Amino acid sequence: MLRSRSFVLTALVVPTLAFLAACEAPPVETEQLGFRGTGMQQVTNRNRAAEAAANATIIPEPLPVFGTSGPAAGLVYQNVQVLGDLPVPQFTRLMQAMTAWVAPEQGCAYCHTEGEALSSDSAYTKVVARRMLQMNLAINASWGDHVGATGVTCYTCHRGNNVPQYGWYLDPEAAGPGKALGNRAGQNRPAPEVAYASLPADPFSTYLAGKDNIRVLSQNPLPMKNQTGASIVETEQTYGLMMHISDSLGVNCTFCHNSRAFGAWEESSPVRTTAWYGIRLVRDLNSEYVSALASVVPDKRLGPLGDIKKVNCTTCHQGAPKPLNGVSMLADYPELSASR
Repeated sequence: MLRSRSFVLTALVVPTLAFLAACEAPPVETEQLGFRGTGMQQVTNRNRAAEAAANATIIPEPLPVFGTSGPAAGLVYQNVQVLGDLPVPQFTRLMQAMTAWVAPEQGCAYCHTEGEALSSDSAYTKVVARRMLQMNLAINASWGDHVGATGVTCYTCHRGNNVPQYGWYLDPEAAGPGKALGNRAGQNRPAPEVAYASLPADPFSTYLAGKDNIRVLSQNPLPMKNQTGASIVETEQTYGLMMHISDSLGVNCTFCHNSRAFGAWEESSPVRTTAWYGIRLVRDLNSEYVSALASVVPDKRLGPLGDIKKVNCTTCHQGAPKPLNGVSMLADYPELSASR
């Protein structure tokens, strides 16, 4: 009898501990952001806060400046399709910085094939790097509503990795059948993409590659087609995206929303507008720059369904409300700024 009770207790405790292991550990701190009773409180987990603070401690020291004048790089080197107007010293320094940011181990040979002229495009990585450089310039020039004066550099996403650590592929299990549970409809499993919630694990192809409206259920019991609102499936996808954004920035819902009226823009935090532009920025990056490179990169760089790794909020933020805790590298590398 005692053995039986011990077995039952163990059978209950072990799964419980395994379940709780996925929960965030205390301590947490709460800061009131608005009037009392409005639900505007920011909850901060100290463990996550330390992780976010570490974002600002990994920024590399800027390379020394060799000069700001001289002939244009496009007149000295061949096949310079981007930033050819920069003086050679600035152009060369930026190439060295990009190497340190993206390929610190491989060096220049990561993009330039050994034994061939620097102008050769035989390495696919050079073709990709050129397109990513164009993307970087476009973000700083056209997306100030999201990145502000802080801007971005290659390091914002890469941080010493050939391919940014965080991003997403199409999920082959998103709409496929489960095992013992039948068709999971792309959810009902603790997916890291949505902060381990059992929400649809792929809100990205709908909202960050596609341009569907991000909506939740209508307040009307039977919403008509022309009324504001969404189906249950669309609502769950929206919640999945919101969980992703919250986890990517290391914040809770009230960072952007007022919990008494989630949909009310007039009662939301100003950063909700910044987030709105951020979603559209990610959509633009995936559609205009990233997805088309699937035909350029080798199969080893593709996901199980043949798509390239795409951008989401974690790609840049990596647990911090502002990438690199808001530290700007553009002052040291004005070649990438919008006002150069």
